[in-house]
Amino acid sequence: MKRLSALRGAFRCRNDRDDIIAQTAALYDALLERNGLVEGDIVSLQFSVTADLDAINPCAALRRSGRGGELALFAQTEPVFRESLDRVVRALLLCYREEGSGPVHVYQNGAEVLRPDRAHHPALPDG
Repeated sequence: MKRLSALRGAFRCRNDRDDIIAQTAALYDALLERNGLVEGDIVSLQFSVTADLDAINPCAALRRSGRGGELALFAQTEPVFRESLDRVVRALLLCYREEGSGPVHVYQNGAEVLRPDRAHHPALPDG
């Protein structure tokens, strides 16, 4: 039996159209692969973006990568807080998953510092 779940993810990137497209696709693919999902399991995907990233909307980035064409996507700018990590895109994916299977959240490309308790493969951010 499937149940509604929420998966979290985040990545850091350069304020560059191609990098945002590549990183958005990589996060999406990792969330699906690590959680055994197919696109039909997804209800919606919401992104938040730090104000210093304005090269492309992550929703458009995902679609330009050939993914998420039929999904309900939404993006918003994050509020600015002192000492917040810069150049970050966060994701909240709502999906149906098999009951009893633990969620795998994905933090990559330097965003692991946001949730070290959930990061499996810490990496240093690019430049």
